Amino acid sequence: MMHSNLLIIVEHYAASARQDIAAMMADLADDVQWTEMAGFPCAGTYIGKQQIIEGVFKVLGSEWNDYRFTLERLIDGGDSIVGIGDYSASHRQSGKAMKARVVHVWQLSGGKIRKFEQFTDTLLVAQAMSS
Repeated sequence: MMHSNLLIIVEHYAASARQDIAAMMADLADDVQWTEMAGFPCAGTYIGKQQIIEGVFKVLGSEWNDYRFTLERLIDGGDSIVGIGDYSASHRQSGKAMKARVVHVWQLSGGKIRKFEQFTDTLLVAQAMSS
């Protein structure tokens, strides 16, 4: 039985909260396009699970302490799901804390996540990274 698109994203965020990368990747299409916003430390578009793990999650894990996304609400648009919430962490090098609003836009089809795009306040992130 195929999960609804909304449930797929709910499960992705639950896996993220428990830092379970394998579960986070479970419903991503093999050729998923994952875009981090220009100005963000991991800015760019990554294709496929391995590029996402290497270019996004390993980088965030190595540069930040206790990097978290806290989900506030989800908007169910069928094939498009929007997650709204906050990022929080402290930068390992500067020691500064960061909290920034964020919106995630997910595109799904065939029971798989096909595209992800992040929108966040990159200035707040950059300020936390500055010495």
